[in-house]
Amino acid sequence: MAFDLQNTIDILKRTPFVMDALLRRLDQSWTTADEGPDTWSPIVIIGHLIHGEETDWIPRAQIILEHGTGRPFDPYDRFAQFKRFGDWPMERLLDRFADLRESNLQILAGWELSETQLSLPGQHPALGAVTLRQLLATWAAHDLGHIAQVVRAMAKYYKQDVGPWVEYLSIMNR
Repeated sequence: MAFDLQNTIDILKRTPFVMDALLRRLDQSWTTADEGPDTWSPIVIIGHLIHGEETDWIPRAQIILEHGTGRPFDPYDRFAQFKRFGDWPMERLLDRFADLRESNLQILAGWELSETQLSLPGQHPALGAVTLRQLLATWAAHDLGHIAQVVRAMAKYYKQDVGPWVEYLSIMNR
């Protein structure tokens, strides 16, 4: 499937609702479950998504639109959520994520991006040249990856309890 900005926005709009439906008012045992050592729980993932809304997607798109490759992106701290949101309850995180996403999508819509603008290059500190189109496609794919990660962590919460059915549940073995 070729990149389509409206299709991308459709995914980006839904992520806060999906996360809210999965996580709001759940017992903390669900929201702090992870997939094992060095993996993230749903509450950590929501903090990560908030940090991305604040420092990654729209700020990097603005750099591309204003500076092209003349100014590299600021490095992104993939672990900032541990310090910033460590004591926030899930409901506050979900509300903040939804508010930031709505605001960022309004900014994105306000740009009324053309095909020429979507092809503009930027400079990623590790990956080199990337386009605005690639950045926006990555934003949506990143959301989907974290939705899958949340669901896997939640499923694995019952890994020991499903007994012999574990061999039929591929989600338990990823």
